[in-house]
Amino acid sequence: MEQGRKQTISTRVISVTFAVVAIAVFKPFGLDTWSWLAYIHLAAMWAIGFLICMITDAILKYVVRKPRSFDKGVGYIIHRNLWFQFINTPLVALGVCLYRYVIMEGRVEGNQLSLVNYLETLVIFAFCSFAIGLYWRFKLRSKFLEVELEETRLLNEQLKSIQQPIPVGGFTLTGTTNESVTLNVSDLLYVETVGNYVKVYHLCDGKVRTDMLRATSKQIEEELQPYPMIVRCHRAFLVNLGQVEQFFSNSHAVQLVMKHCSDAIPVSRSNIAGVKDAMKKNPATAL
Repeated sequence: MEQGRKQTISTRVISVTFAVVAIAVFKPFGLDTWSWLAYIHLAAMWAIGFLICMITDAILKYVVRKPRSFDKGVGYIIHRNLWFQFINTPLVALGVCLYRYVIMEGRVEGNQLSLVNYLETLVIFAFCSFAIGLYWRFKLRSKFLEVELEETRLLNEQLKSIQQPIPVGGFTLTGTTNESVTLNVSDLLYVETVGNYVKVYHLCDGKVRTDMLRATSKQIEEELQPYPMIVRCHRAFLVNLGQVEQFFSNSHAVQLVMKHCSDAIPVSRSNIAGVKDAMKKNPATAL
């Protein structure tokens, strides 16, 4: 059995055991009235939970196309874990609720499988899922840090390979009024949105200059579409990757440090994939 498969099974065994131990301590679902039978019910819930966890992993791998991997970056890991909890928690709650109805309480007169019973079960397992998620985040903190450092190292290696584009002549960014900025694409550093205006940071005679236009970020982004190395990294920033000096990442923030001015431009988690894809393209012909 491959190492990744063993690690997945080990993780699910520990997680399900944690949830069952919590149920054994707090005794919801009337378990305190079942005496020794409660242990059989707990074992059955463990089996249901483990089976559904493995089914959820299969759904993520083959349907959602998100296999378990530490090689795709911290953002991928966090996003996949959220998907896992979103799918797994309702399924486990449904499985346990059905078990309660069919096995534990099926012979009780007047017992019905109801939405209230399901919501009660869902709340309990949502709490367990949240607690388990915190446990694994703390437990795998060093692993996340290792992946994050490696991810940052690789991105910085890619940045070193990005060649400064040869100037291809001037182009003009225009606002909704009479203001405009004419510059070479290789001189553009980044564009920042400030209210109803955008600030264009660019090189002019070797120095950083800032020009302000009355325009929307979307309008400027559309004007810069012919240049794939100028990408959106944040809802308020467009950045020229050819002018990025360093990629910085930690558990709290992802930033691009610019050449010539050392400004740190934030990269939102939702835009990081687009930044990485642009960096993988041929830097010599991207602009």
